[in-house]
Amino acid sequence: MAIDKSRILKHLQTEVYCRLGVSPIHGIGVFAIRDIPKGTHPLVSLLKIKEFSFSKKEIKKLPASVQKEVRMFCYYDKDEHLIPSIGLNAMNMAFYMNHSKKPNIKYLKNNDLVSLRKIKAGEELFFDYDLAFDEEHHFE
Repeated sequence: MAIDKSRILKHLQTEVYCRLGVSPIHGIGVFAIRDIPKGTHPLVSLLKIKEFSFSKKEIKKLPASVQKEVRMFCYYDKDEHLIPSIGLNAMNMAFYMNHSKKPNIKYLKNNDLVSLRKIKAGEELFFDYDLAFDEEHHFE
């Protein structure tokens, strides 16, 4: 679907549910700006993002401050880091979702996010990192 003014308007009317805010749990979090019905994809993006694999050796050549950002926002295992195709200057709001063992959001196998129950306006969105990624993947 081409992105034009009517597509943007549809996006604003039917797909925008969240904002970033200060989390009482950990730093920054994602919060509902309106009720999110169960089964909704609350963070639909008009950008198609894929991830690229980088070796630990490649990441170690980056400035230390950039390495820290990669470790904070990109998942990794013992061999590689996965960096989004949009880089780290334009981030997907999902990067700021915090962890909970009682999640209200789930990652699907296609990397879409779906609400597990109705989420009320003002409520923080959480997903279970352990269920979303292989056990070897980590976040700092």
